[in-house]
Amino acid sequence: MARYRQWFGVRFEFLLYDVTSTYFEGVAERNAQARRGYSRDSRGDCKQVCIGLVCTPEGLPLSFETFAGNRADVTTVEEIVAAMETKYGMAERIWVMDRGMVSEANIAFLRGRKARYLVGTPKSWLRHHEAALLGKSDWQEAQAGLEVRFVVHPDGPPGEKYVLCRSGARAQKERAMLQRQSKGLTAALGRIAAWLGRQPQTDQEAVGRRIGRALGKFPAAAAIVQATVQRDAAGRAIGLEIASAVDAGQKAHRQKGAYLLRTNCEETDPAQLWRWYIQLTQAEAAFRTAKSDLGLRPIFHHKEDRVQAHLLVCFLALALWRTLEQWMCAKGLGTCARQLVTQMAGVKSVDVLLPVLRGTMRTELRLRVVATPEPATAQLLAHLGLRLPKGPRIVANVVPKNASESPQHLAPQQNRSAN
Repeated sequence: MARYRQWFGVRFEFLLYDVTSTYFEGVAERNAQARRGYSRDSRGDCKQVCIGLVCTPEGLPLSFETFAGNRADVTTVEEIVAAMETKYGMAERIWVMDRGMVSEANIAFLRGRKARYLVGTPKSWLRHHEAALLGKSDWQEAQAGLEVRFVVHPDGPPGEKYVLCRSGARAQKERAMLQRQSKGLTAALGRIAAWLGRQPQTDQEAVGRRIGRALGKFPAAAAIVQATVQRDAAGRAIGLEIASAVDAGQKAHRQKGAYLLRTNCEETDPAQLWRWYIQLTQAEAAFRTAKSDLGLRPIFHHKEDRVQAHLLVCFLALALWRTLEQWMCAKGLGTCARQLVTQMAGVKSVDVLLPVLRGTMRTELRLRVVATPEPATAQLLAHLGLRLPKGPRIVANVVPKNASESPQHLAPQQNRSAN
């Protein structure tokens, strides 16, 4: 942590926390933490473990904890906060978490630790602020297309502030998604109505199950599109009356693109609070990097200690990856470490082994030579301030890889690659 401070000037009073999962190949019977649960990798058929990651707003990882695969995110907060305080002492840190981590018990726990928090809230809390969403005054632009303002929440405890946020681009996206769901649900209900028109049904449970499957497939539209079963004089289901709930549709339309934040921070600028909260994308980006570039998933180990070792190596690799990105940024090379690693893979070194006879004793001389890089790679190295050795260098005290590298088995001339 001291090295982080020295290199990047980061502070650890502002922490981002998020949870992801990674799955196992195989049954993982020898790992007590391997459980089936909500999979972020869409692999509900596999056992998994959950990983809680704490990082800075710059995305530099600070700590991680491993939890059972069926552990709910909201139950991990107290453990991770206590772990950070054990490692680095208690301080008035600001914890930033999304609404999946939040419960009133967790909020009370953070208050009891004298910690600050900035968290998301359930969607249902927006119902108290529909009038504010429609209002045109008191809004402040946090960035292009996104506005924020402070609001008063009727159920909020003393000392808390609430930031109402509305995004035009997000609203457009969510409304388009809702429209697609509404069309899909209406079409599904229409097929059920046509089926009942052809074959009137006396089995009411079968009709209800089919309608329930349609509603479950399009949950966002279930509160807007309503279906009423039509029956004949004999009580048979002969069709559906499909209608849209106007009030529910208008309410859903108003709330699209809006979300509510709650905090006990003393910051008086709602735009600054929003900027702090949006840094959670750094934790999500760290998970993507670990999974796509660093081999976090899937896990092929089954023993618990080997799984922990795998996760530790991935965490250390993530720390190096983020450090590389910060270094590149400082040198004006952007933050795409993947491209840099690909480019640097062309730099090769070769060990030349030469048998040497000194009196009656046969030994070997190992010379390490670095190949001349391509012009583009050479320019990149110059930007980074790195120099490659221009001549061969004698390497001593090298442990032989196998018996064939021992001096008595050396041919008169031998070259071996040591990439």
